[in-house]
Amino acid sequence: MARKLFKRILPNPDWVKKQKSLKLLGGWLHDPHIWHLTRHSASSAAFLGLFLAFLPLPIQMIVALVLAVWIRANLTITILLVWITNPLTMVPLYFFAYQVGNVVLDAPSEPFTFELSWHWLTHGLLRIWQPFLLGCLLCGLFFGLLGSTFVRIMWRQHTLRRWHRRRMQREARK
Repeated sequence: MARKLFKRILPNPDWVKKQKSLKLLGGWLHDPHIWHLTRHSASSAAFLGLFLAFLPLPIQMIVALVLAVWIRANLTITILLVWITNPLTMVPLYFFAYQVGNVVLDAPSEPFTFELSWHWLTHGLLRIWQPFLLGCLLCGLFFGLLGSTFVRIMWRQHTLRRWHRRRMQREARK
């Protein structure tokens, strides 16, 4: 059931391969392992997507694509989870990561204002970069492991319920 739901929601691999903007990737998108939906590929994609969502990289999707192909994680789930950090959620998630970094480093929280400018990146970020990056790394690892574990547990529970249901159906036929 979970696999059928994901297959219904996720885009068709053939459609993705035909996109002109993705022709630069060549044969990378033709690896069948990045399109299959298995417990391993889904849990790897959950870890990778959630981990990369917390890393403050301007090229998260490209990194997600390369790493998903390399570790053979489901590409679509990885890319979807990277988009947890979007323009609406980026500031609260990164502020939370900054606070986590402050707690771990036992550093006082410095008041700052965020503005998307080169001046802020060169001057404002210099004051907070250590707790910010540590918090991003720790949050990425924590939520990545949590998401991967959740997918594995839910997949196993679903499989056990299906096995039990089939066993009960076989016994009812006898």
